[in-house]
Amino acid sequence: MKAEAMKEIPWDKVFSFTAWDGVKLLLTALVILLVTRIQLFNDRLSALLIALPLTSLVAMAWMRAEGQDSGRIANHAESTFWFVLPTLPMFLVLPWMLRSGMGFWPALALNCLLTAALFWGMVAILRLFGLDLMPK
Repeated sequence: MKAEAMKEIPWDKVFSFTAWDGVKLLLTALVILLVTRIQLFNDRLSALLIALPLTSLVAMAWMRAEGQDSGRIANHAESTFWFVLPTLPMFLVLPWMLRSGMGFWPALALNCLLTAALFWGMVAILRLFGLDLMPK
């Protein structure tokens, strides 16, 4: 994102919180907490719940509750699809690194770099096809 695009974001509105934001925060955190608690007893069920894109589903529900129109939510869902693709290799590379004896933090850091590189590669490739996820 270029500096001009960052200036267009109304940061004062981004960081102004209401009681409704507090409710959303607590409910969203509760979902994440429950999934991590389930993981203590059942890895696969926890993975299934996370694979359901809970964050995206919760975010879209909050968007709708705040009155956002269907077109905006559709744009969000479509962009999320493209943004998820470069993250998928991490779910194979990270376990391989950990099982090969690499420490958690170095493996996580390398996977973050890998994901960032794949993300920017995808942005460049999609631009060739007329889809710009990161407008200039």
